[in-house]
Amino acid sequence: MSTESKILELLTEQGSFSVRELSENLSLSRQMIHLALRNLLEADKIQRIGRPPKTVYQLKTKSNLPQVLIQPEAEKFLKEHFMLITERGELKEGVEGFQIWCAQRKLPVEKTSTEYRTTLQKYLTYYDVNGFIDGTEKLKSTGYDIIHLDKLYYLDFYAIERFGKTRLGTILHYAKQGQSKVLMKLLVSETKSKVELLCKLTEADGVGFVPPTIKREVQLMKYLQNHYVIALPAVKINKTSGIIPVPQKSLTKLEERITNARETFSIPETRKFKHVLLIDDAVGSGATVNEIAGKIKKKGIAEKVSALAITGSFKGFDVITDV
Repeated sequence: MSTESKILELLTEQGSFSVRELSENLSLSRQMIHLALRNLLEADKIQRIGRPPKTVYQLKTKSNLPQVLIQPEAEKFLKEHFMLITERGELKEGVEGFQIWCAQRKLPVEKTSTEYRTTLQKYLTYYDVNGFIDGTEKLKSTGYDIIHLDKLYYLDFYAIERFGKTRLGTILHYAKQGQSKVLMKLLVSETKSKVELLCKLTEADGVGFVPPTIKREVQLMKYLQNHYVIALPAVKINKTSGIIPVPQKSLTKLEERITNARETFSIPETRKFKHVLLIDDAVGSGATVNEIAGKIKKKGIAEKVSALAITGSFKGFDVITDV
């Protein structure tokens, strides 16, 4: 019996195993196990779950979803815009992901895909010719006494009605909450060129990455700063807090968010700039970037300050609570 067959038999009988467990159970070297696992993965007979050093292997879960017929144009649209992260942590795009999403809600795929396309196209009208969403008017309707930002841009909305998180919203959410470097890398690959383009369009001569509030082993904003590699000086922005850190997403009133941002961010910068571009992962109320912009201008650090969020809320005061 081949090593691959032995592994499949063991997985069928007892579920999931790590490389070490397979090696011990089959009395084979880890090198042989790794080679057999690679062959089985390529043959799509098993799946890998988790990340090193806690990776395990199990039989490939067979889909019991019925085959659906979707027009090529609709299939292309779903491939470009729809993404789902399953409860197993699998990334599913396009028709496959949408079919799973519909099955979970007992919805007809073909009819719902048409409704999804119609709904999303309404939001796509907000993009300008360069692929940016102008969130400045949304900021003006939120209720601020003073708007310090000259411009606010989004790369995508965080979520849309009925269908929930957008493609970038999905990647952002799971990258940040799951501290997934795989998804952070994907996020960088899908947004880096846009960030570079906006730096050129705004003629920014400095960038500022909004620091995180909550301590995590892998910080998304730090990862973005390190991997965007923007050829501009980085404006120093510090996040301070009291004995108990209070994240913006926990505050449900605009006044609380403004106070939190005003009193917990500082700009220990001595250099002068013409136009600073702030970069944040998600903008709900906009209080954080607006107050940081106010501090930069008050200290005379920059004449103009704009902000770019990977994702943002659609209108007025909104609370994006899960990132």
